[in-house]
Amino acid sequence: MKKTDVLIVGSGCSGLYTALMLPDDIDITLITKSDLESNDSYLAQGGICMLKNENDYDSYFEDTLKAGHYENDRKSVDIMIRSSQGVIKNLISYGVDFQRDSEGQLEFTREGAHSDKRILFHEDITGKEITSHLLARVKEKDNVKLLEYTTLLDIVEEDNECKGAVVRMDNGEIKVISAKAVFLATGGVGGLYEHSTNFRHLTGDSLAIAIKHKMKLRDIDYVQIHPTTFYLEDSEERSFLISESVRGEGALLYDKNGKRFVNELLPRDLLTNAIHAQMEKDGTNFVWEDLRPIGEDELNSHFPNIVAYCKEHGFDPMKECIPVVPAQHYFMGGVWVDHFSHTSMKRLYAIGETACNGVHGRNRLASNSLLESLVFAERAAKHFTIQSSEIVIDEELYTDLNKYHYLDEIEEYNKKLVRSYVQNKIEKIKTA
Repeated sequence: MKKTDVLIVGSGCSGLYTALMLPDDIDITLITKSDLESNDSYLAQGGICMLKNENDYDSYFEDTLKAGHYENDRKSVDIMIRSSQGVIKNLISYGVDFQRDSEGQLEFTREGAHSDKRILFHEDITGKEITSHLLARVKEKDNVKLLEYTTLLDIVEEDNECKGAVVRMDNGEIKVISAKAVFLATGGVGGLYEHSTNFRHLTGDSLAIAIKHKMKLRDIDYVQIHPTTFYLEDSEERSFLISESVRGEGALLYDKNGKRFVNELLPRDLLTNAIHAQMEKDGTNFVWEDLRPIGEDELNSHFPNIVAYCKEHGFDPMKECIPVVPAQHYFMGGVWVDHFSHTSMKRLYAIGETACNGVHGRNRLASNSLLESLVFAERAAKHFTIQSSEIVIDEELYTDLNKYHYLDEIEEYNKKLVRSYVQNKIEKIKTA
């Protein structure tokens, strides 16, 4: 048996930020199912929202609620918006380089369903810019141990209290880790889908554990489909996102005859529905997206990676339209958490896409995900820190591995279990 003060499961921005927000005298072990950089935080293209000033609060709040069909937890939304400036200040102090104007001021862009420009960005790789700097800072901490290719198999529970976890190490050995608290940051459910922008190993592991341990869940049928990913015929590749920012900067959508058929700045779910309807009407597997209205200079400076990807796959967005199709993108639901990211089980937190605090409602507003993950990761870290001195690690933790079923086929078991909860959404995207 191994022991640690805190076990963090996942190396995306929420897991890393939690490690940075915890005190230096707390022993932290962070495990990740793949390598440290293979997480969806690295893939975020568009940016991260920030409250620019008090005059922007009401419209930002309303935009988030409207996109979420007014099913959002309003307190969660308020916490996220009010905390945004502090998070951005921290990111900049870690070395994150956001786009600035000629006078050195932060520059903002706009995406669909936003009534104003309030999104900070770094080219079209904002997620990589943020997460790589967080990882670099975590690697500098002597109290954090990072373990790659280490898979969470189950948690150790006694009387609705989490006392640790069962993990498979990179050498295949199964171990029990005793901890004062466990932070679940395992991402979403994209690996369950035929077409998804997510990494394939993100298969809802924490959700499966929550289901097995009868923990409280929330909105688990709320799965967001991104309207525009690059269409590749007969490809098993992870779907490549064509950022919503390109539509915010002027890109247009056309049917098979080259005619506009929709307002490109609709919320993602409504735009996705419009694209599916047009594809059915046209009898096609995709629609066309025209990036040329953005202009070559802006395309090269703001979206260089998107341009490069399109060219690698036979399309020059400077000269022609590109084929796009909706794909699974984000999980608004998840393991229920309160406003401090604490689950319904003691000593167990859930953060990032794994968790559901209700901030997104039925549909996530563009570029709120990175912000929400960081804001509530910090709140979770602070909540634990206040209580940590009162928690004692169980030195006699039950370590009989026979207690934990499905160890040999846990990943497939988890996939089947989670699929049964989100089956309708999966079938919808498979037939789209």
